[in-house]
Amino acid sequence: MKARRSLASLVCGLLFGVGLALAGMTRPQKVLGFLDVAGHWDPSLLFVLGGAVLLATVGFRLVLRRGSPLLETSFDLPTTKTIDIKLIGGALIFGLGWGLSGFCPGPAIALLAAPNSEALYFLPAMLAGWWLYDLAVRGSKRRGDS
Repeated sequence: MKARRSLASLVCGLLFGVGLALAGMTRPQKVLGFLDVAGHWDPSLLFVLGGAVLLATVGFRLVLRRGSPLLETSFDLPTTKTIDIKLIGGALIFGLGWGLSGFCPGPAIALLAAPNSEALYFLPAMLAGWWLYDLAVRGSKRRGDS
């Protein structure tokens, strides 16, 4: 069963990476053009966004009708719907990083297949950010913060 889950993860990751590349999401200038609403705005990524929202809306409704996922015993869904400072802060940091660099983590990882110099600067910075977050969370748990 573990081998089937690993294979399914690999296939899904490859499919996701190909989709990101085909949509132009691995090209920072394309993403920055979409985010530049006050300048030379490129609205073409709206089709990517719209397709993702439509697919997720239909897909989640169909998949969640099942009693469990195909390769797991239960669904692992969020248990809280609370919007707190950690969620807002994380969204702000994510948005600022994406807006400044033109890279989102998924497309940046997809670029490992065809690396460019910008991605080679972004990926270590992204990993450092994850590592710093992990340190902060572990430190917070040791102090008993929530």
